[in-house]
Amino acid sequence: MNWNSVSDRWHHWAPIFKVLAMLWLVLAAFMTIPLTVLLLEGEADALAFAQSIGIVLLAVGVVGVSTWRMPLALKPWQMFLVTTLSWVSISGFASLPLALGAPQLSFTNAVFESVSAITTTGSTILVGIEHLSDGLKLWRGLMQWLGGIGIIVMGIAILPLLKVGGMRLFHTESSDWSDKVMPRTGGIAKATLSIYCFITFTAILAYWLGGMTILDAVVHAMTSVATGGFANSDASFGAYAESPHLLWMGSLFMLGGSLPFVLYIRFLRSSRSALWRDQQVRGLLMLLVSVIAGLTFWRIQSGTDAFEALTHTTFNVISVVTTTGYASDDYTKWGALAVVAFFYLTFVGGCSGSTSGGMKIFRFQVAALLLRNQLRYLIHANGVFPNRYNGHPMTDDVTRGVVAFSFFFFLTIAGLALSLSLMGLDMVTALSGAATAVANVGPGLGDIIGPSGNFASLPNAAKWLLCIGMLMGRLEILTVLVLLTPMFWRR
Repeated sequence: MNWNSVSDRWHHWAPIFKVLAMLWLVLAAFMTIPLTVLLLEGEADALAFAQSIGIVLLAVGVVGVSTWRMPLALKPWQMFLVTTLSWVSISGFASLPLALGAPQLSFTNAVFESVSAITTTGSTILVGIEHLSDGLKLWRGLMQWLGGIGIIVMGIAILPLLKVGGMRLFHTESSDWSDKVMPRTGGIAKATLSIYCFITFTAILAYWLGGMTILDAVVHAMTSVATGGFANSDASFGAYAESPHLLWMGSLFMLGGSLPFVLYIRFLRSSRSALWRDQQVRGLLMLLVSVIAGLTFWRIQSGTDAFEALTHTTFNVISVVTTTGYASDDYTKWGALAVVAFFYLTFVGGCSGSTSGGMKIFRFQVAALLLRNQLRYLIHANGVFPNRYNGHPMTDDVTRGVVAFSFFFFLTIAGLALSLSLMGLDMVTALSGAATAVANVGPGLGDIIGPSGNFASLPNAAKWLLCIGMLMGRLEILTVLVLLTPMFWRR
């Protein structure tokens, strides 16, 4: 064995594991929160969390000893690995309390639930959520809350450097956006975390004053702002269907989580019109208003009370578009138009640099811009039609990124749906399950995984495929696919 070669390889991998160990340590710290709650209540699940913390700390210790004298500087290729491995490993460690605790979930089910939580997808295999311990309910919310802030930081600080993701659009301005907001990425991350916490605490207070118990207010606030969708009831947000004020609050906080957080910073520091002037935000709001108005009118024509129709339509449309996945009603029973509309909305997503998943609204806008200019070229072959977004020219790497992502987004859904159908799932379940996993939405369509169902009855192999789909969707697909290319490993 060539020990010099092994040592060289370890020097490449050591910085990656040092970063991972830091993230695992943060995860262990957050596990102490439900542990404390369970110890105060004297519930048996406290042991499961104590064991989980011990396992995570053991992994941190092993990595710490192995990399003690290694430098921490990361190269671009290492950032791809850190990004992917962090989400995979954290999902694995986060599943431990679910497997060791009272639900006694199988390894597959525990991992599925944690991947769904960390990626803020919101699909669940649990039945009888109301009967879980307070600590486990809180842990489900905390996982989604951590995933939400992780998504924002990844979108702002990492993906633009890798030329992946919509935050690259902010670099098309005449001066770099970070120069206008804060001088360094670290400052942006701190400001983003402060805003994220502020919105979360505001949501907790609003839900609590609106009539929720303190535990429900905390969990629903975290999962609303993170656009995750985990609730403390099998009925999802339908448990509060008779409290329209809570549905309107939920709609507001889901929408707040789906807007670019960097624009919140601009709004607070320099420009009071930053949110409204952004083309993404205007496009998202116009889409929501149009769809809500159309479906509300459709439901009123079907005999539903006007206010009830507006309330539930607003809540469920915002929930699906922002990829939160809450349901206040089984919208698959609203008629064929609603079913098709919600299937289309599954793909949309909120804004880049937010907690939401999906395609993101800016990609649809860029695609429409490219189509418009292509039609112009067909009419005026010698014309010059620059591609501009938010008033600034789009660089070629943004255009390439949008085209590549869009192609592989739908190709991933198609391949995943085909694989699920080979396992015996019906077309509606396979197609909507694949779409909701890659888009990180949560509920699918049909009787099995629809808004009133869950994913518990799916075969284990299907759950593992959906886990892969959720992770790929959350990591913007290309970040994962680049690891599968031989060129990546030939440096």
